[in-house]
Amino acid sequence: MLTGRPLNEVKADLFKGLAHPVRIRVLELLAEEDERTVAELLELTGLEASHLSQHLRVLRTYGLVVSERRASTVAYRLAHPSVAGLLTAARTLLHDVLLSHQVLGAQAAQLAEAQS
Repeated sequence: MLTGRPLNEVKADLFKGLAHPVRIRVLELLAEEDERTVAELLELTGLEASHLSQHLRVLRTYGLVVSERRASTVAYRLAHPSVAGLLTAARTLLHDVLLSHQVLGAQAAQLAEAQS
């Protein structure tokens, strides 16, 4: 993945792997448990098997999840504990951004009211 490329490009590629709500949801589900089977992920996401398979392939390609086959079952888990940390950091950042927008919106409303 690094292959002599600038780090910012490699980071951008990582975020491309995260850039779909279904993939974020799958990662969140895997962060909740040590591992989940494909059957569990299908049930929890409500996706068709082919769609889930495509998203899991992308997550594997970017090194975010790993799979293990056991007889006729395939189980997935996060490839690194830091993936769960990244999801937590994203949730915190989103909360902070939304909060600041609410504060700015309230301040703008107060300013508009004061000017009326």
